[in-house]
Formats: sequence, structure tokens, C-alpha cells
Amino acid sequence: MFKLIILIGSTANTTTFSDEWPLFLRNAESMPGLLREATIRVQSSLYGQSDIEMIHELFFESQEILHNALASPYGQAAGEILQHITGGHMNLLIAEHKEDSSENLRSYRRIIADVDAE
Repeated sequence: MFKLIILIGSTANTTTFSDEWPLFLRNAESMPGLLREATIRVQSSLYGQSDIEMIHELFFESQEILHNALASPYGQAAGEILQHITGGHMNLLIAEHKEDSSENLRSYRRIIADVDAE
């Protein structure tokens, strides 16, 4: 799975941003191949300097599907709106996304505990 990660800086926190964010979402959510999305509001930074206030993630089955979605009319419109409402104070990243289930993590912990007990 691949995702587009949008890092939005604090300078994007304007009235325009609040008013037009729903328009961005409507376009982004209409991109072909979108599987799911997540919005993260950053509460604090534990280490280092960062002006990131929000992270938005868009998930796709493959990198090719992600690129096709970005090139679609909805992807292009979402990009233009995002550029406008952030004043360019954002970062866009494409990342391969892998997850593990909590059940598998627990089984791995049991194996380590058994090895430590020996």
C-alpha cells in the first residue's frame, strides 16, 4: 500500500484554510482509487523544532494508482486548493505503508519472552 502524506505547517492556519479545507477534502475524496484517508492534528512535539500542525494521509493500493489519482481532474483540483489554502507551507511525501496486527505483535513478544527465559 502507498500513501500520500501531506504535512501542513502552522502558517496555513488562516480563515481561508478553515473555509476551503472542506473543498479540498471533497476533491481529494473523489480521486479514483482512494482506499481511505486520515487526518491527524498534532498536539505537541516531543523532540525537535516543527511547525507542523496537521498531517493528512491518502491511502492507495499501489504507487501507480496514487500517481494516476494525483493526475486526475480531482487530484489536480485538490492540489490547487491545497496550494492556495496553505500558501505553499506544506510538504508532500509519497511513502510505502506497511502495518502489522496487534495479534502478530503479541506473538512476537511471546517468542522473545520465551528466548529470554531460557
